[in-house]
Amino acid sequence: MRLSTVILPTRRWHEGGRDQWLRAEQLGFHTAYTYDHLSWRTFRDGPWFGALPTLTAAAGATERLRLGTLVTSPNFRHPVTLAKELISLDDISGGRVTLGIGAGGNGFDATALGQEAWTPKERADRFAEFVPLLDRLLTEDAVSARGTFYSAEEARNIPGCVQRPRLPFAVAATGPRGLKLAARHGQAWVTTGDPKLFEDGTPEQSVEALRGQIAKLGRACAEIGREAGPMEKVLLTGFTPDRPLDSFDAFVDFAGTHFALGFTELVVHMPIADSVFAADESVFEKIATEALGQLR
Repeated sequence: MRLSTVILPTRRWHEGGRDQWLRAEQLGFHTAYTYDHLSWRTFRDGPWFGALPTLTAAAGATERLRLGTLVTSPNFRHPVTLAKELISLDDISGGRVTLGIGAGGNGFDATALGQEAWTPKERADRFAEFVPLLDRLLTEDAVSARGTFYSAEEARNIPGCVQRPRLPFAVAATGPRGLKLAARHGQAWVTTGDPKLFEDGTPEQSVEALRGQIAKLGRACAEIGREAGPMEKVLLTGFTPDRPLDSFDAFVDFAGTHFALGFTELVVHMPIADSVFAADESVFEKIATEALGQLR
């Protein structure tokens, strides 16, 4: 059982940004992730910094804390340049990086480069090319490949990742094609639950939806002869009908239920006042330091 956090990149590094990552390490979180967006929802008109430079700075400021993205997507990235940055980040951090990766969506990232937003099918098609090529780029010294969307020509990535054979992928997916990618390339699988239940659903309905997603992951793994049980299963909280950060007891109940479903890692957002991620700081710290002890 692991407990991790998300730190949104909304603070200047020397005006509280660095302190958040140090705090995450001091509180004992397994991993501190950040969103890899150009801007995001209600935070669009405020400060928002780049994910990979932020993680690089965090790598220099921390010693034990794992670091990662939740999640990177093809919306504004290319596998060749992303691979070079990830190998560099993995080196700087001493092998403490996890890449959360997903197909992307229709948010601000989808059109920031001047293109029309991709259809769900095109996002799935691009994701199906992006992940295998990135896998190769992170494990082979030189890669040449020609795809419909992404290509590489003698792309060199020497000396490769500190983590072998490469840094782990945590693949965010709920549809059949994404789950197949998670089964084939992921060391972990990520979900936020069923978005249709966020506003009008119940916690019980959410649990059943998550149970169904885990079952689909199991079938995708079975199709390629992989055991789904040992695969890490990550729930990014904050997008289900539950309110686990309302109190310590609420979180312990939530965590017990979802660990029993098969999740191995729960991710909570570090509180941001006057936002959708507002929460009591003292409750958050108690959850970070004491909650898992209640479940053992």
